[in-house]
Amino acid sequence: MREIIFDTETTGLDAREDRIIELGCIELDNRFPTGRTFHHYINPQGRAINPEAQAVHGIGPEQLVGKPTFGDLAEKFLAFIDGAKLVAHNAGFDMGFINAEFARLGHPAVGQERVVDTLALARRKHPMGPNSLDALCRRYGIDNSHRTKHGALLDSELLAEVYIELIGGKQAALILDSAARPDAVAVQATVEIVVAARPVPLQSRLSEAERAAHAKMVETLGEKALWLRQ
Repeated sequence: MREIIFDTETTGLDAREDRIIELGCIELDNRFPTGRTFHHYINPQGRAINPEAQAVHGIGPEQLVGKPTFGDLAEKFLAFIDGAKLVAHNAGFDMGFINAEFARLGHPAVGQERVVDTLALARRKHPMGPNSLDALCRRYGIDNSHRTKHGALLDSELLAEVYIELIGGKQAALILDSAARPDAVAVQATVEIVVAARPVPLQSRLSEAERAAHAKMVETLGEKALWLRQ
């Protein structure tokens, strides 16, 4: 199963007027990074960068001089994401910009059924939050100390690790998909986990009053009560 973890940096917040200036993607195959990436800085074709946006991602107009336009990269991007699920944090924002760029080129929008929003996953799993990418990195012990500014490729690399944790973490079993290699046989390697017995049993935390209250409650349950069985 191919999945593309991706992120965008933009000139501002309005997908109708602002433009993508950085696009970063990481390919996963069966939830493991393949090493394939798609990363480009993109010329916004005259659209000025909002100072507040620049303060977040640190990309200035001088860095985009001579860079390709989204139209120059569209076919390569479509080939990279072909047939894959698209995974992003607050995906509605990024997909709004992606589809706005495609609309300018007269290309059909990417369907919502292909998109996974890790912010929505995080809010369901951790309803009390916080669920920003930085907060999730801290929650799952993912080192993001090198992240001083937002960057599309760096954020995609961090999100790939966060996504694996959100959907259940790294598995103890590794299954090689025989469909990916016609000459291969599906193999499953398992890890045996041994839990050692405590050298000294833990002391009971029940008080004598709690024991007496429990015994009195059991007396009301009749002679077939589970607690009366030896």
